[in-house]
Amino acid sequence: MPNLFVLESEGVNNGDTSIEKVPPPEHADYGVSDGEWLSIDWRQHLYDVTIDCALGESKVSYVEMGEGPPVLFVHGLGGSWRNWLENIPALSRNHRVVALDLPGFGASPMPPEPLTISAFGDLIIAFADQLGLGAETAPVGHSMGGFISTEAVIEAPERFSSLTLVAAAGISFASIGQPRKEVTKAAMLLTLPIAVNRLGRSLGRKRLRAASFSGVIAHPSMVSREILWELGTYGVNSPGLLQAAYALAGYDTRDRLAEIKLPTLVIWGERDLLVPVGAAYAYNERIANSELHLIHDTGHMVQLERSGRFNQVLGEFISRKN
Repeated sequence: MPNLFVLESEGVNNGDTSIEKVPPPEHADYGVSDGEWLSIDWRQHLYDVTIDCALGESKVSYVEMGEGPPVLFVHGLGGSWRNWLENIPALSRNHRVVALDLPGFGASPMPPEPLTISAFGDLIIAFADQLGLGAETAPVGHSMGGFISTEAVIEAPERFSSLTLVAAAGISFASIGQPRKEVTKAAMLLTLPIAVNRLGRSLGRKRLRAASFSGVIAHPSMVSREILWELGTYGVNSPGLLQAAYALAGYDTRDRLAEIKLPTLVIWGERDLLVPVGAAYAYNERIANSELHLIHDTGHMVQLERSGRFNQVLGEFISRKN
């Protein structure tokens, strides 16, 4: 358990005494937002395009902002481009930033063909081609999006300039066998309706927020409810969630990671419960030209939990490698 200061405060609505966790000084940047994303009219930056790829002709919704060497954000399982709300404005000061909704997630409908990791990788290459993102493009993938990004750069290394893996899935799930996949699928079919129902009630109640998001965020009570709403609303309701999770489990490309020669940043939260930090060391060992950056007392959503530090590390890495 991290060392946290504990303050007592009177409950505003019911007069009950509640416990509010406040980070010690060395953790003062946790959950801190500059609020810039809240002042942006995102409708002015939203687009959609139809991509012909291994998933069939797929309609893809995406957001774009800024000018300069391109940065391509790829979200994870149950995510959307909104997973990068705290990062897009900062990176767009020096880059053309593009963040997409993978087919079956966010505002992108399910594609004609089944979701697979290899097909997602092909989509990323075709998407970059169609948007005219040149060879200086830097893909940044979170969780499943990191796994998908490795697939893209392995298949088309000449299309990209660097790679950033943010709490990337893949290694941790590579050894899952078929029986376990079937059990997990059945469990998800049972629990997803419960999760959808609980989400609507959880944002207004601190204990329910903690229960709903503690698996992916180290300290849910320190992250704004606006961000939690964006995460949850476009997460459990994703039509591609179950199929993508099934495709992710057991798909093993560990032996191919050595083929990645691009400069690679591996950035991870040390308290990641969903994809434990051991996977960060494994990626760092298997990708020769990689550097590892761990952020203490931070969970799976590192880019939102400590957005200021994440943006600085990512921006400096991409500038150096470009």
